[in-house]
Order: sequence, then structure tokens, then C-alpha cells
Amino acid sequence: MVVGILGAAVLLSVVTVLLSVRASHRVNHVPLAASPRPVTVEAAASTQYRDSRSYVGAVAPWIEASVGPQFISAYVLTVGVRPGAPVSKGEVLATLDCADPSAATRAAEMQSKAVDARMRAAMDEAARIASMLDGGFVSPNESEQKSAVGASEQAQLQAAKANLVRASLDVRDCVLRAPFDGEVATRTFDPGAFVHPGASIVSVVDRSTVRVTVDAPEKDFGALAPGTVVRIEVLATGATISAPISRRAPKADPRTRTIHFEVDVADPDRRFPVDTTALVHVDVGAAVPATAVPLYAATLESGKARLFVVDGDVAHARTLPILGESAGELYLPPAALAPGTNVVVEGRELLSDGDPVRARVQAEQPDAGSGDEGGSPIRGGGYGRPL
Repeated sequence: MVVGILGAAVLLSVVTVLLSVRASHRVNHVPLAASPRPVTVEAAASTQYRDSRSYVGAVAPWIEASVGPQFISAYVLTVGVRPGAPVSKGEVLATLDCADPSAATRAAEMQSKAVDARMRAAMDEAARIASMLDGGFVSPNESEQKSAVGASEQAQLQAAKANLVRASLDVRDCVLRAPFDGEVATRTFDPGAFVHPGASIVSVVDRSTVRVTVDAPEKDFGALAPGTVVRIEVLATGATISAPISRRAPKADPRTRTIHFEVDVADPDRRFPVDTTALVHVDVGAAVPATAVPLYAATLESGKARLFVVDGDVAHARTLPILGESAGELYLPPAALAPGTNVVVEGRELLSDGDPVRARVQAEQPDAGSGDEGGSPIRGGGYGRPL
């Protein structure tokens, strides 16, 4: 019995020692701060960089007119067009109820005829009296009075003709015609509505040529000379076109300190809707060598980029100047960051300067734009310039 107890005690002691040894081997004696951080790196690429500017502009029609009465207030009788309808110059767009202006025109015409008859009679009488001056049958005073009456009637005739012209303008205001070839853009009133002078019943636009209008900061005045080719993205259709700047204002807007410029784009097929948004990109200067890294690999502060580069198995923090950024890539001077340098793109949030790392090279993503035609290696930016 004693032997059994002693054997059990010895066995328990052996098991305890083995378990203690096993547990001691599982303890990590290396400090956690000294263990390598897993990170993903990507080699910086050699490319070229060309600075650019981007602005938000508007697509405007070449000509636009609001058609409505200018002299009279009246009820709308007919509106013969709706938005999108093509119209020709002189085509009737709408008519107004013009009973009163028509009556006033006829009254002015009759008054003009009456004054004309009185004027002719007065002038003839003055001529007859003037012929009797030589025989002494009438006095000079009487002749002058008759001539004055004739001149007064002539002045009244001119006033009556002016009233007739004004009345005729009111009548012409009753039939509203298209001022040029174009398309109906808006229809504001329907038959039965009462309109006042200055009201727009329909509007007409000419889209055979559209104007892309932009207001740019005054410091970009030198980069926006007429003839400079710009790239235009029409957001409404997704089309991208290139065209030269047609005109540039010689002065800035005193309120916003911006320079206005326009780009004329021929559109015979009328593809682009007007009063829509356009993004205008202008290249500035010449292309220069650059080193490109992903934008998410750096933190931008005060015109500089802070990132981590991997040298061997150690990460080093670097603060570098920036050339620009565009399309998710950051461009740095090759003298500041040599092409081929491994840059940390994932895992940099927990890194400090001099930390050991275990780097994994990020798999290259296929270029969606690659193909037989190829693309230009020049890339543009405009760092810090919001659209």
C-alpha cells in the first residue's frame, strides 16, 4: 500500500514537471514591440507629370431669347409650340387677345387721316392768302397767321403718325414670332393666362454652337490665353471633347476676382443640352520627370507628403515635397524619392520611424486602359485645387 502511494506521488511529480516545462516553452520571450509588423509595399513608378487646372463651367446656348409681350397686357389666345419643338425664324409661337389694341390702332389711323386733311386745307389756304399779298388785298399779319395754322396742323399730323406707329407696335405685340432658327426650351403660359409686359411665354435657344462658360481664379489669367486647347467633360452626356479657348475677358469680376473665359463648341447635331455642367481641364507648363505612388500611401499636410519607405526590413518615415496629384496617384520629385523605392501602402497606420517590418509586395493590378493602342505616360494634376 505504501509502495503504491509512493509510486503515485512520484508519477504526479513527474507529470507536474513535464507540464511546467511544456508551459515554459510556449511563453514568448521576445518583446511585442520588437516583432516585425506585417505591411504591404509597392514600388514607386517612374513617370512624367504635367500640372493642370480643373474648373466647373456651364454649357450655354449660342443665342437664347425669351418671347413675350413688351408693350401690352392681354390674355393668351394660343400657344402653338412645346419644349423641344424646332422653330424657324418668323414662325408664329403664340398669339394674344388684342381687341383693344386693334381698335386703338384704327382710331389712331382715322385721327391721322383727319389731321392730314385739316393740314392740307390749312396749307392751301395759307398759300392762297400769301398770293394776295402783292395786290395788297390781305395784310402780312393775316398771311403769317394762316401759315402758322398750317404749320400747327402739320405738327399735329406728325404727332398723330407717331401715335399710329405706337398703336401698330401694340398690335404687332399680339403675334409673337420666333426671332431666329432654334428650338423651344420652355413654355411658361398656356391659353387663357393673363400676361403683362416682360413676361416670357416661351423661350427659344440656338444650339448649333454651344458656349462653355467658365470663371477661373485671377492667378490663372496667363494660362487661359485664347487659342489654348482645353479638355471638356460634359456631365449630362459623358462626352469628352477638346477645343481651343475662344475668348477671355480683359478684366476680373470685381466681386469674385475671377476671370471669365468661353469655349465655342460646334454642335450641328445638337447633342449637348444647355444650362448643364461641364468640367474644363487646362494643362499648364511642360511635362517633367516624376515618381508616382498611390495617393492612399501618404498623408498630405501643408503641401508635403508623409509616407513610409522600406529599406531592408526596416520602415523609415519620410516627409517629401509634392509635384501634384491626380486620379488617385501622388507625384513626387525623383530627387526626393527614387523610382523603384518600396513604399508602404497598407499597415502604415501602426508604424513608427525605424520599426521592423515583414513586407509583402502588393500584386500589380491590370491596367484597365491598356491595350494595343497604349496611352500617354504624361499625367496631370493640380494639387490642392478643388473642382
